[in-house]
Amino acid sequence: MKLLVTGVSHKTAPVEIRESLAFPEPALPGALRSLKSRDGISEACILSTCNRVEIMVTSEDGAEPAAQVDTFLQQSRLVAPATIEPHLYRHQDQQAIHHLFRVASSLDSMVVGEPQILGQLKTAYGIAKQNGALSGWLDGLLARAFSVAKRVRSETGIGQMAVSVSFAAVELARKIFGSLNNRTVMIVGAGKMSELAARHLRRSGATHVFVTNRTHERAIEMARLFQGTPVDYSRFLATLPETDILIASSGAPHYILHKDEVHRVIAARRNKPMFLIDIAVPRNIEPAVNDLDNVFLYDIDDLQEVVNANLRERQKEAERAEEIVTEEVERTMARLKAQEITPTILSLQEELERIRQGEMEKVRRKYGPASPEQEEAWEMLTRGIINKVAHGPISELRVQAGRPDGAPIIAAIRKVFHLRD
Repeated sequence: MKLLVTGVSHKTAPVEIRESLAFPEPALPGALRSLKSRDGISEACILSTCNRVEIMVTSEDGAEPAAQVDTFLQQSRLVAPATIEPHLYRHQDQQAIHHLFRVASSLDSMVVGEPQILGQLKTAYGIAKQNGALSGWLDGLLARAFSVAKRVRSETGIGQMAVSVSFAAVELARKIFGSLNNRTVMIVGAGKMSELAARHLRRSGATHVFVTNRTHERAIEMARLFQGTPVDYSRFLATLPETDILIASSGAPHYILHKDEVHRVIAARRNKPMFLIDIAVPRNIEPAVNDLDNVFLYDIDDLQEVVNANLRERQKEAERAEEIVTEEVERTMARLKAQEITPTILSLQEELERIRQGEMEKVRRKYGPASPEQEEAWEMLTRGIINKVAHGPISELRVQAGRPDGAPIIAAIRKVFHLRD
């Protein structure tokens, strides 16, 4: 059985190529049936995300899976070979297993450690399983990839540090407040980054969102996204004492919030902490605000520094994750090699048993029937001899199965004992 992974990713192909090869989820059942029906293809799975498209197949010995996959892509995606060939990568057997484990563990992702890819791979696996495209080796291998990814998550910190500006803001808020449950958020402006930060904050427990904008209709529209409350821009300052976390991304060319104003707000809050996130350029909040007690102001550069530091830490964790993946690949290869050699071991045992039974029969013909005690003695004697004879070759077969250069020795043992292939 051979394993082949053919694909494109954000590392090898521009977005227009990835788009041309992508499989919408409703199209996957038909695509899997078409792929699995091709000569020599035993199992198939298709992973299609915005950053990668990968075709995984197992094939019978002697088949040409690369040619079959290429034809499948050309026919199903209607793309010319010359268009996609420069962007394709192919991984076979052990290299393919290593690649699959790295993808599942988010070591090949655009943002190393992001959790989405594992869920996407599990979805692809589920669809392939439901449509009868997985039934053997690849099925087990994908299940093993999920276990490897789980081990990477549990034994490293690869997914624990915020690596986007919006999520870094949430992590900083958590450090300040301990818990974000029942915290109130105010969004000033309607930028995409502030919307993302607000979404993260809501998921983390913030219960209410105020939204204000110079254009009140836009504030109403954005508040609707969070089941929040639009606030007239003229009442922005008056609402701040109720606000625990302020996200400012207004397009104003000057400060919209000054130190003396925040001083009054904090007094009205009776010095309860307040977290200000200024992700506008130019900045919305006067930097001197940071001098006030119980006020924590971070601008876009501060957040980017947090992100960069976290990325460096993630890279260190990724090095440990790579070691885990390599170790798991070696374990998997050892298991596969052991499975491959099992028929030879069984054949050797059967051949030796055939010889033993043949010699026992000769003794019976020559000396006549034996007593039950004699039969038991002969059985023990001959089985003991056969087991000792078999021990050496069987041990050597298992050792050589795990070595890349072991095939000639395995072939020699087969030849010496006249074993079938």
